Amino acid sequence: MSTRRDTPRLASPRRKQLVEDILHAGRESSAATVMFHSVIAARAGLAATDTKTLDTLMRLGPVTAGELAQHTGLATASVTSLIDRLEEKGLVRRARDANDRRRVIVEPVRERISDGMSVFGSIRNAYAALLTVYSDDQLATILDFMRRSAQRTREMTAEMTANPKAAILNAPCLRTDD
Repeated sequence: MSTRRDTPRLASPRRKQLVEDILHAGRESSAATVMFHSVIAARAGLAATDTKTLDTLMRLGPVTAGELAQHTGLATASVTSLIDRLEEKGLVRRARDANDRRRVIVEPVRERISDGMSVFGSIRNAYAALLTVYSDDQLATILDFMRRSAQRTREMTAEMTANPKAAILNAPCLRTDD
C-alpha cells in the first residue's frame, strides 16, 4: 500500500531548489555538529567517537561489542579498541552475561559519565525551544526525516567500514591515495 509520502513527485523547479537547499543545510548541520562534538570531546579528554559511543551506551544500556558495532556502524575491531580506551579511563566496563557466560556485555559506568553528560541537558533544552515553532504534523515530518537520515548514515558508515573501496569513498575530494 503506497502512502502519499512514498509516492514519487514530479521535480518542479521549486522542489528541485528545496531539495538542493535541504542537502546544503544538511551539510552545514553535519559540519557544525562534528565540530561541536569535537569541542565537547576535547574538553573531556576524549575523541568525538568516544563521546558518541558513550552517548549510545547511555541511550541503549548494556550491549555486546557486536551490538555496539551495529549501532555505530564501526568495524568490530575498531569498537574493540574503542572499548579498551573507554575501559582504561573507567567510563565503561566489560561484564559477563548472567544468562550466557560466553557473552561479554559492555556497560557504561553511569556514575563516572553522568556529570560529563550534563552538558547535553542544556543542549537538549535549546533544541526543544527551536521545535516550539512547528506544528505537530511538521514535527512528525521532521522526526521521520531524522530517523531515516540516521538510519541511512549508519548504513553508509557500515558500508564504508566493511568495504574500503565503496563508491562513496571514491569521491575525488575524499581520496588520499593520489
